[in-house]
Amino acid sequence: MPALRGVDLAIGRGELVTVAGPSGSGKSTLLHLLGGLDEPDAGQVFVDGTDLATLGERERTLLRRRRLGFVFQTFNLVPVLSALENVEYPLLLDGRPAGERRKRAAEALAAVGLAARSGHRPDQLSGGERQRVAIARAVVHAPLALLADEPTGNLDSATAAGILDLLLALRRERGTTIVIATHDPALVARSPRRLVLRDGRIESDSAGERPR
Repeated sequence: MPALRGVDLAIGRGELVTVAGPSGSGKSTLLHLLGGLDEPDAGQVFVDGTDLATLGERERTLLRRRRLGFVFQTFNLVPVLSALENVEYPLLLDGRPAGERRKRAAEALAAVGLAARSGHRPDQLSGGERQRVAIARAVVHAPLALLADEPTGNLDSATAAGILDLLLALRRERGTTIVIATHDPALVARSPRRLVLRDGRIESDSAGERPR
């Protein structure tokens, strides 16, 4: 059975959308398609007007590196690097000069409230701090869209609320489009737009409702 079936979805620039639904409903698959990590067996996926199917692997890699940001439940930080070095890493891969990398990484850490923790390695940070580093790394290159897969899944409720506050602030201040796959009902309740998947189909979409 296909992971997604008959999904017809448009997400506008600057929107924050949560994607909820039971395990196996297709939430992660939807994020992977939007991020060009998976290719659809049928249908089309457009990012900022570009049909991802028209891009080669190198072009998709560059699109992910320069126009998209990814945040995962397990943080995916490099354990031997400091917080600053972890945030700087995508810019290193993109060949940016050292001075620019350090400046932008420091600004991104300051934006998530971790300027004072820039020299700490992941094992010296709390779970909430590690997720903030992951978010800083995801937005250091000012992406068009941020895709987050269960970003609060390993966090307590208070820390999770703080992470959502941070994401809402990034959207408000930078105009970043944010799509979050989540099981967290508190996060869904605060989302301006709420999408529910079930068995690979869209069960409901609050688009057009008045944001909370």
